[in-house]
Amino acid sequence: MKKTMLLAIASLMMAGPAFAQSAHMTANYGEIRLSAGFNPDPYRVEMHAGGGVNGAHLPGSCIGSISEAPDFEVTYSAGSLPLVFRTVSRADTTLIINGPDGRWYCDDDSFGDGDAEVRFNRPQSGTYDVWVGVFGGDTAPATLLITETP
Repeated sequence: MKKTMLLAIASLMMAGPAFAQSAHMTANYGEIRLSAGFNPDPYRVEMHAGGGVNGAHLPGSCIGSISEAPDFEVTYSAGSLPLVFRTVSRADTTLIINGPDGRWYCDDDSFGDGDAEVRFNRPQSGTYDVWVGVFGGDTAPATLLITETP
C-alpha cells in the first residue's frame, strides 16, 4: 500500500505544469470572423485587461496578470497581409496569444509606451485566442487593436 501511494505521489510531482488558460472557454469580450482586407482597419475592442492568473506559467516568455478565459477570439481567413495585434492603455499591458498552430506568442512593451504588439508576418488562417494582461497585477481599461496595416 505504501509503495503504491509513493508511486502515485511521485508521478504527480513529475507531471508537467497545468495551464489554467483554455482556448475552449467563451471569450470575455466576444469574438469575430475577419478575412484579409477587413474593414474597418484597425478593428477595436474595448475591455478591462488583466485578471487573477499569472501568465508566466505559460510556455515562452509570457508575463502579465490575465484572466482564465481568453479576452477575445479572432477567426481569421489569411491573405498576403500581416496580422497585427496591439494594446493601447494607460497601464502597462501585455499580450498573450494562442495561435491557430497551438503555439503561444507573447509580448510586453514592443508597441511602446507600455503597450504590447504581436505581429504575424505570414498569418495562418484559423483561430487566435487573445489575452490582454496587465504587468504587475490588477486590471485596467484597455483597447485591443487588430490590424493588417502596421
